[in-house]
Amino acid sequence: MPGQYRFSFGPWNLHEGADPFGPPVRPTVAFAEKLGLYKRLGFDAVQFHDDDAVPELEELAPEEVAAKAGAMKSMLDGEGLVAEFVAPRLWEDPRGIDGGFTANDPACRRWAMDRFKRCVDIAHALDTRLTVLWLAREGTYIRESKNAIDAYEQLLEAINEILEYDRHVEVAIEPKPNEPMDLAYVPTIGHALALAERTVDSSRVGGLIETAHALLAGLDPSDEMAFALSMGKLWSVHLNDQNGLKFDQDKTFGAANLRAAYNQVRVLELADYAGTERFVGLDVKAMRTQPAGAAHKHLANSRAIFLKLVDKFRSFPIDFERQCIADHDYEELEMAVIRHLLGE
Repeated sequence: MPGQYRFSFGPWNLHEGADPFGPPVRPTVAFAEKLGLYKRLGFDAVQFHDDDAVPELEELAPEEVAAKAGAMKSMLDGEGLVAEFVAPRLWEDPRGIDGGFTANDPACRRWAMDRFKRCVDIAHALDTRLTVLWLAREGTYIRESKNAIDAYEQLLEAINEILEYDRHVEVAIEPKPNEPMDLAYVPTIGHALALAERTVDSSRVGGLIETAHALLAGLDPSDEMAFALSMGKLWSVHLNDQNGLKFDQDKTFGAANLRAAYNQVRVLELADYAGTERFVGLDVKAMRTQPAGAAHKHLANSRAIFLKLVDKFRSFPIDFERQCIADHDYEELEMAVIRHLLGE
């Protein structure tokens, strides 16, 4: 029997609607209220940044961080939730303006490493092994400002140091080709997994693929997922959608390209991703025009579309597919897929 999918999202996916061209348009939702929505919307796990779990952690002593992380774990337990991962949020601190791990200033690189270690401690307190590295400002606005060869070595050193710091932690690298940096390091899952293989324990370094990030690189998200799955290295996904090579839109999954969404579901099904007990993460944002009382529909809709596409894959006539492949009649197969998605 196929495994049952488990879903997660981050508290940042319930937001006030601000964007680079306008202020907030909805009131802030309290964190406890966000947690209360998870089960009601059909989700099982919370994606955390380190300062989502422990606000203002830079101002706290280690014992205070531990206490607040413990309190967050109690809140999760009370809601019947678990933490999927914890990610260090380096890009919003002034010390991360030039990148954290690849900053030209050694003091900033040391700060980034210390923050990563605190992130791992928080993950341990929340009872998850998984940390995620979204290398947001690890790149350049102009290539000449850094030596990219040195930068990749610095990233390798940072991951190795964290693997040595905690012998149980897992690190999932989340690639993105641009934004907020013009020119980002580790732009694709191929870069991420090549870096993983050079670490001191590659079995604990994998990848997280976001739909929009792959599209921004001009790649097919399902192929990126297949590459990681073929190596047993797809440890999470952030599903959303994207209208072309624009800014990172985080649209409802399947809203822009339903067939591309189907193929992402298809590849997860072919690999029995659900059977790995890894989560299907959603990283979607409510439209700025959405009223406060309906600013959660993007999450419920994305999950519903995913599950409908699971049903579409499982109900597709496999014998007909095999016959089309045997006959090399791919036009017939393509039309069959379209008709199936249209409900014919």
